[in-house]
Amino acid sequence: MSLLAIVGRPNVGKSTLFNRLVGMRKAIVDDTAGVTRDRHYGRCEWCGREFSVVDTGGYASNSDDVFEAAIRRQVEIAIEEADVILFMVEASTGITDYDSAIADVLRRSRKPVVLCVNKVDTGEKLFDAYQFYSLGLGDLYSISAANGSGTGDLLDAVVAALPKDESEASDPYAGLPRITVVGKPNVGKSSLTNALLGEERNIVTPVAGTTRDSIETRYNKYGHEFVLVDTAGIRRKTKVHEDLEFYSVMRSIKAIENSDVCILMIDATTGMEAQDMNIFNLIRRNRKGVVVVVNKWDLFVKDSNTLRDYERALRSRLEPFDDVPIVFASVLKMQRIQDVLDAAAEVCGNYSRKIPTARLNEALLPAVEQTPPPAWKGKYVKIKYVTQLPTAFPAFAFFCNLPQYVKEPYKRFLENKLREEFELTGCPVEIYIRQK
Repeated sequence: MSLLAIVGRPNVGKSTLFNRLVGMRKAIVDDTAGVTRDRHYGRCEWCGREFSVVDTGGYASNSDDVFEAAIRRQVEIAIEEADVILFMVEASTGITDYDSAIADVLRRSRKPVVLCVNKVDTGEKLFDAYQFYSLGLGDLYSISAANGSGTGDLLDAVVAALPKDESEASDPYAGLPRITVVGKPNVGKSSLTNALLGEERNIVTPVAGTTRDSIETRYNKYGHEFVLVDTAGIRRKTKVHEDLEFYSVMRSIKAIENSDVCILMIDATTGMEAQDMNIFNLIRRNRKGVVVVVNKWDLFVKDSNTLRDYERALRSRLEPFDDVPIVFASVLKMQRIQDVLDAAAEVCGNYSRKIPTARLNEALLPAVEQTPPPAWKGKYVKIKYVTQLPTAFPAFAFFCNLPQYVKEPYKRFLENKLREEFELTGCPVEIYIRQK
Protein backbone atom coordinates (compact mmCIF):
# COMPACT_ATOMS: atom_id res chain seq x y z
CA MET A 1 0.00 0.00 0.00
CA SER A 2 1.33 3.44 -0.95
CA LEU A 3 2.36 5.91 1.75
CA LEU A 4 1.58 9.64 1.87
CA ALA A 5 3.63 11.72 4.32
CA ILE A 6 2.37 15.14 5.47
CA VAL A 7 5.32 17.45 6.17
CA GLY A 8 5.65 21.10 7.11
CA ARG A 9 6.64 23.40 9.93
CA PRO A 10 4.68 23.35 13.22
CA ASN A 11 1.15 24.73 13.56
CA VAL A 12 0.23 24.86 9.86
CA GLY A 13 -2.59 22.34 10.31
CA LYS A 14 -0.98 18.98 9.49
CA SER A 15 -2.81 17.10 12.26
CA THR A 16 -6.14 18.72 11.34
CA LEU A 17 -5.75 17.55 7.75
CA PHE A 18 -4.59 14.11 8.93
CA ASN A 19 -7.73 13.72 11.05
CA ARG A 20 -9.89 14.69 8.09
CA LEU A 21 -8.16 12.25 5.71
CA VAL A 22 -8.37 9.22 8.02
CA GLY A 23 -11.92 10.10 9.09
CA MET A 24 -11.37 10.23 12.84
CA ARG A 25 -9.95 12.52 15.52
CA LYS A 26 -6.78 10.52 15.97
CA ALA A 27 -4.22 13.33 16.35
CA ILE A 28 -4.47 16.06 19.01
CA VAL A 29 -5.06 19.50 17.52
CA ASP A 30 -4.21 22.75 19.34
CA ASP A 31 -3.12 26.28 18.51
CA THR A 32 0.18 25.69 20.33
CA ALA A 33 3.05 24.82 18.00
CA GLY A 34 4.60 21.40 18.51
CA VAL A 35 1.61 19.64 20.11
CA THR A 36 2.08 16.55 17.93
CA ARG A 37 4.90 14.63 19.64
CA ASP A 38 3.99 11.06 18.60
CA ARG A 39 3.72 10.10 14.94
CA HIS A 40 0.26 9.16 13.71
CA TYR A 41 -0.59 6.59 11.09
CA GLY A 42 -3.91 5.92 9.37
CA ARG A 43 -5.54 4.94 6.11
CA CYS A 44 -7.43 7.03 3.59
CA GLU A 45 -9.63 6.01 0.67
CA TRP A 46 -10.38 8.31 -2.25
CA CYS A 47 -11.94 7.46 -5.62
CA GLY A 48 -11.51 3.74 -4.99
CA ARG A 49 -7.81 4.07 -4.14
CA GLU A 50 -6.66 3.26 -0.60
CA PHE A 51 -3.36 4.51 0.79
CA SER A 52 -1.60 5.03 4.12
CA VAL A 53 -1.14 8.49 5.65
CA VAL A 54 1.44 9.55 8.22
CA ASP A 55 1.48 12.85 10.12
CA THR A 56 5.14 13.79 10.63
CA GLY A 57 4.48 16.60 13.12
CA GLY A 58 6.28 17.09 16.38
CA TYR A 59 9.58 18.84 15.99
CA ALA A 60 9.39 21.46 18.74
CA SER A 61 12.64 22.49 20.40
CA ASN A 62 14.02 25.34 22.45
CA SER A 63 16.99 25.93 20.18
CA ASP A 64 16.50 27.34 16.70
CA ASP A 65 19.49 25.40 15.39
CA VAL A 66 18.29 22.08 16.80
CA PHE A 67 14.79 22.94 15.63
CA GLU A 68 15.93 23.43 12.04
CA ALA A 69 18.04 20.25 12.18
CA ALA A 70 15.05 18.28 13.45
CA ILE A 71 12.86 19.58 10.61
CA ARG A 72 15.46 18.60 8.03
CA ARG A 73 15.92 15.13 9.57
CA GLN A 74 12.18 14.42 9.59
CA VAL A 75 11.65 15.62 6.04
CA GLU A 76 14.58 13.57 4.74
CA ILE A 77 13.25 10.40 6.40
CA ALA A 78 9.76 11.11 5.06
CA ILE A 79 11.18 11.57 1.56
CA GLU A 80 13.01 8.25 1.83
CA GLU A 81 10.00 6.24 3.05
CA ALA A 82 6.95 7.85 1.41
CA ASP A 83 5.67 7.46 -2.13
CA VAL A 84 4.19 10.99 -2.19
CA ILE A 85 5.01 14.02 -0.01
CA LEU A 86 2.25 16.48 0.91
CA PHE A 87 4.02 19.73 1.83
CA MET A 88 1.73 21.97 3.89
CA VAL A 89 2.23 25.72 4.32
CA GLU A 90 0.03 28.49 5.75
CA ALA A 91 -1.46 31.32 3.66
CA SER A 92 -1.58 34.14 6.22
CA THR A 93 1.99 33.68 7.52
CA GLY A 94 3.58 33.61 4.09
CA ILE A 95 6.88 31.95 3.21
CA THR A 96 9.08 31.48 6.27
CA ASP A 97 12.72 30.40 6.44
CA TYR A 98 11.58 26.94 7.54
CA ASP A 99 9.28 26.65 4.52
CA SER A 100 12.14 27.59 2.21
CA ALA A 101 14.48 25.07 3.88
CA ILE A 102 11.95 22.24 3.49
CA ALA A 103 11.22 23.25 -0.11
CA ASP A 104 14.97 23.13 -0.93
CA VAL A 105 15.14 19.52 0.27
CA LEU A 106 11.95 18.55 -1.57
CA ARG A 107 13.09 20.09 -4.87
CA ARG A 108 16.27 18.00 -4.78
CA SER A 109 14.33 14.80 -4.11
CA ARG A 110 12.89 12.60 -6.83
CA LYS A 111 9.64 11.98 -4.96
CA PRO A 112 6.35 13.54 -6.13
CA VAL A 113 5.43 16.58 -4.04
CA VAL A 114 1.93 18.07 -3.67
CA LEU A 115 2.01 21.64 -2.34
CA CYS A 116 -0.91 22.43 -0.03
CA VAL A 117 -1.69 25.96 1.22
CA ASN A 118 -3.82 25.71 4.36
CA LYS A 119 -6.11 28.14 6.20
CA VAL A 120 -7.54 29.64 3.01
CA ASP A 121 -10.95 30.19 4.58
CA THR A 122 -12.08 33.22 2.54
CA GLY A 123 -11.72 34.55 -0.98
CA GLU A 124 -9.37 37.30 0.17
CA LYS A 125 -6.88 34.77 1.54
CA LEU A 126 -6.75 33.07 -1.85
CA PHE A 127 -4.52 35.90 -3.08
CA ASP A 128 -2.09 35.19 -0.21
CA ALA A 129 -1.63 31.65 -1.52
CA TYR A 130 -0.15 32.66 -4.87
CA GLN A 131 3.19 33.71 -3.31
CA PHE A 132 3.97 30.02 -2.69
CA TYR A 133 4.48 29.44 -6.42
CA SER A 134 7.92 30.97 -5.81
CA LEU A 135 8.93 27.79 -3.91
CA GLY A 136 9.27 26.09 -7.28
CA LEU A 137 7.19 23.00 -6.42
CA GLY A 138 4.60 23.26 -9.20
CA ASP A 139 0.85 23.63 -8.78
CA LEU A 140 -0.54 24.51 -5.38
CA TYR A 141 -3.85 23.55 -3.79
CA SER A 142 -5.59 25.99 -1.47
CA ILE A 143 -7.60 24.32 1.28
CA SER A 144 -9.07 24.80 4.71
CA ALA A 145 -8.32 21.66 6.70
CA ALA A 146 -10.68 22.87 9.45
CA ASN A 147 -13.83 23.00 7.29
CA GLY A 148 -12.74 20.73 4.43
CA SER A 149 -12.94 23.17 1.53
CA GLY A 150 -10.57 22.32 -1.30
CA THR A 151 -9.62 18.89 0.04
CA GLY A 152 -11.35 17.11 -2.85
CA ASP A 153 -9.05 18.68 -5.46
CA LEU A 154 -6.09 18.05 -3.16
CA LEU A 155 -6.90 14.35 -2.87
CA ASP A 156 -7.37 14.10 -6.63
CA ALA A 157 -3.81 15.39 -7.02
CA VAL A 158 -2.49 12.99 -4.36
CA VAL A 159 -4.13 9.95 -5.98
CA ALA A 160 -2.80 11.02 -9.41
CA ALA A 161 0.74 11.18 -7.94
CA LEU A 162 0.59 7.72 -6.28
CA PRO A 163 2.32 4.80 -8.03
CA LYS A 164 0.02 3.57 -10.78
CA ASP A 165 0.28 -0.21 -10.37
CA GLU A 166 1.21 -1.30 -6.88
CA SER A 167 0.64 -5.01 -7.39
CA GLU A 168 3.32 -5.43 -10.04
CA ALA A 169 5.60 -2.54 -9.08
CA SER A 170 9.05 -4.07 -9.57
CA ASP A 171 8.32 -7.00 -7.27
CA PRO A 172 10.91 -9.73 -7.94
CA TYR A 173 8.75 -12.21 -6.02
CA ALA A 174 5.43 -11.54 -7.79
CA GLY A 175 3.15 -14.58 -7.67
CA LEU A 176 4.75 -16.18 -4.60
CA PRO A 177 2.92 -16.32 -1.24
CA ARG A 178 4.30 -13.87 1.33
CA ILE A 179 4.76 -15.00 4.92
CA THR A 180 5.67 -12.19 7.34
CA VAL A 181 7.14 -12.70 10.81
CA VAL A 182 5.78 -10.07 13.21
CA GLY A 183 5.71 -9.37 16.94
CA LYS A 184 7.05 -7.10 19.65
CA PRO A 185 10.77 -6.29 19.80
CA ASN A 186 13.12 -9.03 20.97
CA VAL A 187 10.72 -12.00 20.80
CA GLY A 188 12.95 -13.89 18.35
CA LYS A 189 11.67 -12.89 14.90
CA SER A 190 15.10 -12.67 13.26
CA SER A 191 16.24 -15.83 15.05
CA LEU A 192 13.22 -17.69 13.63
CA THR A 193 13.93 -16.38 10.13
CA ASN A 194 17.57 -17.49 10.38
CA ALA A 195 16.49 -20.91 11.70
CA LEU A 196 14.03 -21.43 8.83
CA LEU A 197 16.57 -20.32 6.23
CA GLY A 198 19.39 -22.32 7.81
CA GLU A 199 21.80 -19.36 7.66
CA GLU A 200 22.61 -16.15 9.54
CA ARG A 201 20.64 -13.99 7.13
CA ASN A 202 19.63 -11.33 9.71
CA ILE A 203 21.56 -9.76 12.55
CA VAL A 204 20.50 -11.05 16.00
CA THR A 205 21.39 -9.32 19.30
CA PRO A 206 19.77 -9.17 22.76
CA VAL A 207 19.06 -5.47 22.13
CA ALA A 208 15.44 -4.76 21.22
CA GLY A 209 15.12 -2.93 17.90
CA THR A 210 18.14 -4.45 16.12
CA THR A 211 16.11 -5.09 12.96
CA ARG A 212 15.19 -1.80 11.29
CA ASP A 213 14.18 -2.83 7.77
CA SER A 214 11.66 -5.42 6.60
CA ILE A 215 13.94 -8.03 5.03
CA GLU A 216 12.55 -10.28 2.26
CA THR A 217 14.08 -13.66 1.39
CA ARG A 218 12.93 -16.35 -1.01
CA TYR A 219 12.42 -19.71 0.73
CA ASN A 220 12.53 -22.88 -1.38
CA LYS A 221 13.09 -25.98 0.77
CA TYR A 222 11.26 -29.14 1.84
CA GLY A 223 8.63 -28.73 -0.86
CA HIS A 224 7.69 -25.19 0.23
CA GLU A 225 8.24 -22.05 -1.81
CA PHE A 226 7.31 -18.59 -0.56
CA VAL A 227 8.73 -15.18 0.39
CA LEU A 228 9.75 -14.93 4.05
CA VAL A 229 9.71 -11.39 5.50
CA ASP A 230 11.41 -10.46 8.78
CA THR A 231 10.14 -7.20 10.28
CA ALA A 232 11.08 -4.72 12.98
CA GLY A 233 9.38 -5.17 16.35
CA ILE A 234 6.13 -3.22 16.66
CA ARG A 235 6.08 -1.23 19.90
CA ARG A 236 3.33 0.78 21.50
CA LYS A 237 3.29 4.29 20.06
CA THR A 238 4.35 5.86 23.37
CA LYS A 239 7.51 3.71 23.35
CA VAL A 240 8.62 4.87 19.89
CA HIS A 241 11.04 7.76 20.23
CA GLU A 242 13.47 7.69 17.31
CA ASP A 243 12.39 8.83 13.85
CA LEU A 244 14.19 5.84 12.36
CA GLU A 245 12.37 3.44 14.65
CA PHE A 246 9.02 5.01 13.81
CA TYR A 247 9.57 4.36 10.13
CA SER A 248 10.79 0.85 10.93
CA VAL A 249 7.42 0.22 12.57
CA MET A 250 5.74 1.76 9.51
CA ARG A 251 7.61 -0.70 7.28
CA SER A 252 6.42 -3.55 9.50
CA ILE A 253 2.81 -2.41 9.20
CA LYS A 254 3.18 -2.13 5.42
CA ALA A 255 4.72 -5.63 5.38
CA ILE A 256 1.59 -6.96 7.15
CA GLU A 257 -0.63 -5.22 4.60
CA ASN A 258 1.32 -6.82 1.72
CA SER A 259 1.48 -10.33 3.21
CA ASP A 260 -0.72 -13.40 2.81
CA VAL A 261 0.06 -15.06 6.15
CA CYS A 262 1.62 -13.60 9.32
CA ILE A 263 3.58 -15.55 11.91
CA LEU A 264 2.84 -13.73 15.17
CA MET A 265 5.54 -14.45 17.72
CA ILE A 266 4.92 -13.95 21.43
CA ASP A 267 7.16 -14.49 24.45
CA ALA A 268 6.12 -17.52 26.52
CA THR A 269 7.41 -15.92 29.72
CA THR A 270 5.19 -12.82 29.37
CA GLY A 271 2.19 -14.32 27.60
CA MET A 272 -0.25 -12.54 25.30
CA GLU A 273 0.13 -8.90 26.32
CA ALA A 274 -1.86 -5.88 25.18
CA GLN A 275 0.60 -5.02 22.41
CA ASP A 276 0.52 -8.61 21.12
CA MET A 277 -3.27 -8.28 20.91
CA ASN A 278 -2.89 -4.98 19.04
CA ILE A 279 -0.69 -6.70 16.44
CA PHE A 280 -3.11 -9.64 16.21
CA ASN A 281 -6.02 -7.25 15.65
CA LEU A 282 -4.00 -5.42 13.00
CA ILE A 283 -3.51 -8.73 11.18
CA ARG A 284 -7.21 -9.56 11.53
CA ARG A 285 -8.37 -6.13 10.31
CA ASN A 286 -6.17 -6.54 7.24
CA ARG A 287 -7.76 -10.01 6.71
CA LYS A 288 -4.49 -11.95 6.70
CA GLY A 289 -3.89 -15.56 7.68
CA VAL A 290 -2.10 -16.03 11.01
CA VAL A 291 -0.03 -18.58 12.93
CA VAL A 292 0.75 -17.87 16.59
CA VAL A 293 4.20 -19.02 17.74
CA VAL A 294 4.84 -19.10 21.49
CA ASN A 295 8.62 -18.71 21.57
CA LYS A 296 11.03 -19.32 24.48
CA TRP A 297 8.86 -22.22 25.65
CA ASP A 298 11.99 -23.84 27.13
CA LEU A 299 12.19 -20.98 29.68
CA PHE A 300 8.63 -21.46 30.91
CA VAL A 301 8.14 -23.41 34.16
CA LYS A 302 5.88 -26.31 33.24
CA ASP A 303 3.89 -29.18 34.72
CA SER A 304 1.78 -31.90 33.11
CA ASN A 305 -1.15 -29.61 32.27
CA THR A 306 0.76 -26.44 31.47
CA LEU A 307 0.64 -26.58 27.67
CA ARG A 308 -3.07 -27.42 27.54
CA ASP A 309 -3.98 -24.67 30.04
CA TYR A 310 -1.73 -22.13 28.33
CA GLU A 311 -3.29 -22.87 24.93
CA ARG A 312 -6.83 -22.66 26.33
CA ALA A 313 -6.10 -19.28 27.95
CA LEU A 314 -4.47 -18.05 24.75
CA ARG A 315 -7.42 -19.02 22.58
CA SER A 316 -9.80 -17.27 24.97
CA ARG A 317 -7.80 -14.05 24.40
CA LEU A 318 -8.09 -14.46 20.62
CA GLU A 319 -11.88 -14.92 20.54
CA PRO A 320 -13.92 -14.78 18.37
CA PHE A 321 -11.17 -15.51 15.81
CA ASP A 322 -9.62 -18.38 17.77
CA ASP A 323 -9.38 -20.93 14.93
CA VAL A 324 -5.64 -20.37 14.50
CA PRO A 325 -2.68 -22.77 14.74
CA ILE A 326 -0.63 -22.28 17.92
CA VAL A 327 2.92 -23.67 17.95
CA PHE A 328 5.00 -23.85 21.15
CA ALA A 329 8.64 -23.54 20.14
CA SER A 330 12.13 -22.60 21.23
CA VAL A 331 13.99 -21.00 18.35
CA LEU A 332 17.24 -20.85 20.33
CA LYS A 333 17.17 -24.62 20.93
CA MET A 334 15.73 -25.36 17.46
CA GLN A 335 12.65 -27.03 18.94
CA ARG A 336 9.56 -27.43 16.69
CA ILE A 337 10.87 -25.07 14.00
CA GLN A 338 9.58 -27.45 11.33
CA ASP A 339 6.13 -27.32 12.94
CA VAL A 340 6.10 -23.54 12.48
CA LEU A 341 6.96 -23.95 8.81
CA ASP A 342 4.32 -26.63 8.25
CA ALA A 343 1.62 -24.58 10.03
CA ALA A 344 2.44 -21.47 7.98
CA ALA A 345 2.34 -23.48 4.74
CA GLU A 346 -0.99 -25.02 5.72
CA VAL A 347 -2.56 -21.64 6.50
CA CYS A 348 -1.15 -20.29 3.24
CA GLY A 349 -2.97 -23.07 1.38
CA ASN A 350 -6.19 -22.40 3.30
CA TYR A 351 -5.92 -18.68 2.60
CA SER A 352 -5.85 -19.18 -1.18
CA ARG A 353 -8.32 -22.09 -1.28
CA LYS A 354 -11.14 -21.77 -3.82
CA ILE A 355 -14.23 -23.86 -3.03
CA PRO A 356 -16.53 -24.81 -5.94
CA THR A 357 -19.98 -23.24 -5.73
CA ALA A 358 -21.74 -26.60 -6.06
CA ARG A 359 -19.74 -27.99 -3.13
CA LEU A 360 -20.57 -24.93 -1.00
CA ASN A 361 -24.31 -25.20 -1.63
CA GLU A 362 -24.31 -28.95 -1.10
CA ALA A 363 -22.63 -28.58 2.31
CA LEU A 364 -24.28 -25.41 3.66
CA LEU A 365 -27.86 -25.19 2.38
CA PRO A 366 -29.07 -28.23 4.41
CA ALA A 367 -27.59 -26.65 7.58
CA VAL A 368 -29.25 -23.33 6.74
CA GLU A 369 -32.58 -25.07 6.11
CA GLN A 370 -32.33 -26.89 9.43
CA THR A 371 -31.35 -23.70 11.33
CA PRO A 372 -32.75 -20.74 9.36
CA PRO A 373 -32.17 -17.10 10.34
CA PRO A 374 -34.50 -15.89 13.12
CA ALA A 375 -37.70 -14.25 11.94
CA TRP A 376 -37.71 -10.48 12.23
CA LYS A 377 -41.00 -8.66 12.84
CA GLY A 378 -42.92 -11.61 11.45
CA LYS A 379 -40.82 -11.80 8.27
CA TYR A 380 -38.90 -14.96 7.37
CA VAL A 381 -35.49 -14.90 5.75
CA LYS A 382 -34.80 -17.59 3.16
CA ILE A 383 -31.21 -18.16 2.03
CA LYS A 384 -31.24 -19.65 -1.46
CA TYR A 385 -27.66 -19.66 -2.70
CA VAL A 386 -24.04 -19.27 -1.58
CA THR A 387 -20.85 -18.65 -3.53
CA GLN A 388 -17.24 -17.71 -2.81
CA LEU A 389 -16.20 -14.22 -3.85
CA PRO A 390 -13.09 -13.65 -6.02
CA THR A 391 -11.10 -11.97 -3.24
CA ALA A 392 -7.56 -12.63 -2.01
CA PHE A 393 -8.93 -13.90 1.33
CA PRO A 394 -11.82 -16.34 2.04
CA ALA A 395 -15.06 -14.38 1.53
CA PHE A 396 -18.52 -15.77 0.86
CA ALA A 397 -21.79 -14.23 -0.35
CA PHE A 398 -25.12 -15.64 0.85
CA PHE A 399 -28.08 -14.60 -1.30
CA CYS A 400 -31.49 -14.27 0.35
CA ASN A 401 -34.79 -12.42 0.12
CA LEU A 402 -34.33 -10.08 3.12
CA PRO A 403 -30.59 -9.47 3.70
CA GLN A 404 -31.23 -6.53 6.07
CA TYR A 405 -32.70 -8.89 8.68
CA VAL A 406 -29.65 -11.19 8.93
CA LYS A 407 -27.77 -10.05 12.03
CA GLU A 408 -24.22 -10.64 13.29
CA PRO A 409 -24.97 -13.71 15.47
CA TYR A 410 -26.30 -15.59 12.45
CA LYS A 411 -23.29 -14.51 10.39
CA ARG A 412 -21.08 -16.09 13.06
CA PHE A 413 -23.20 -19.25 12.81
CA LEU A 414 -22.58 -19.35 9.04
CA GLU A 415 -18.85 -18.78 9.59
CA ASN A 416 -18.70 -21.65 12.08
CA LYS A 417 -20.46 -23.95 9.59
CA LEU A 418 -17.95 -22.98 6.92
CA ARG A 419 -15.08 -23.77 9.25
CA GLU A 420 -16.67 -27.14 10.16
CA GLU A 421 -17.14 -28.19 6.54
CA PHE A 422 -13.99 -26.75 4.96
CA GLU A 423 -10.38 -26.35 6.05
CA LEU A 424 -10.07 -22.63 6.84
CA THR A 425 -7.90 -22.79 9.96
CA GLY A 426 -5.82 -19.66 10.48
CA CYS A 427 -7.81 -17.59 7.98
CA PRO A 428 -10.26 -14.79 8.70
CA VAL A 429 -13.60 -15.44 6.99
CA GLU A 430 -15.83 -12.65 5.73
CA ILE A 431 -19.59 -13.23 5.32
CA TYR A 432 -21.67 -10.99 3.06
CA ILE A 433 -25.47 -11.19 2.87
CA ARG A 434 -26.87 -9.99 -0.45
CA GLN A 435 -30.23 -9.54 -2.10
CA LYS A 436 -31.27 -12.38 -4.39
